[in-house]
Amino acid sequence: MSMESADVFPQRPADPLVPEVYRVARRRRELADTVTLEIAPVSGLRPHAAPGQFNMLYAFGVGEVPVSVSGDTASAEAFVHTIREVGAVSRALVRLEPGASLGVRGPFGTAWPMRETIGEDVVVVAGGLGLAPLRPAIHEILADRSRYGRVVILSGCRHPREMLFGGELERWRRHLDIEVEVTVDHADANWRGHVGVVPALIARASFDPGRTTAFICGPELMMRFSVGALRDKGVADERIYVSMERNMKCAVGHCGHCQFGPAFVCRDGPVMRYDTIARNLAIREI
Repeated sequence: MSMESADVFPQRPADPLVPEVYRVARRRRELADTVTLEIAPVSGLRPHAAPGQFNMLYAFGVGEVPVSVSGDTASAEAFVHTIREVGAVSRALVRLEPGASLGVRGPFGTAWPMRETIGEDVVVVAGGLGLAPLRPAIHEILADRSRYGRVVILSGCRHPREMLFGGELERWRRHLDIEVEVTVDHADANWRGHVGVVPALIARASFDPGRTTAFICGPELMMRFSVGALRDKGVADERIYVSMERNMKCAVGHCGHCQFGPAFVCRDGPVMRYDTIARNLAIREI
């Protein structure tokens, strides 16, 4: 779906701090600690979300966490969120069964630059759960493949059993006009693919650096090295976009929990152009 069609979706509620009640329509186990939920609003169609944006998901009686949209944003019926169990709130969310209720605020934040990328080669670099926020952008590219140049998807994880959307990666690989490479940090006896960190795949990928836009999402260390590999290959800083992750509470730039230097990730991100944050991204633990 192109951004031009965004007006077919209803807008989010006037008060962004008031959650809407949603119900779980479908639940799918992805990994031992990771679940994908399809959630639909109790009243009407959901608001429009662009690839890269996030919602605040509220487990009643437990708390609220930000989770990126991980499904096809062309659907007006449900949000899709892929959630890893890392704390009390995410634990409560991954245990929700179909029919269960939760609160949703959003969508919030900046999106992947889909319109600006038309006509360009696109390199998608994902680390671990970082493939989830990139998945909507991949879906949009595949739905309108002729509008883009070469498409390269590079995905890495620590171990084969931690590979997110493994079946989908294989289906994408079967597209003759898409390059898909997958790597793991540590192989097991059954792994026959590449072993190593995902930034190492960039040097051998096929794309034209002079007409390439790159989308990166994953651990910050992985993103820093991926940016370096892209720059070494000749991709301009202003054509590299990263999705930042920070602890968010209000999601509207009031509380300051997600401050990243002079920026707030909830308001100025999560998708940020590398040249605008290069100095801060180079600082560990900022």
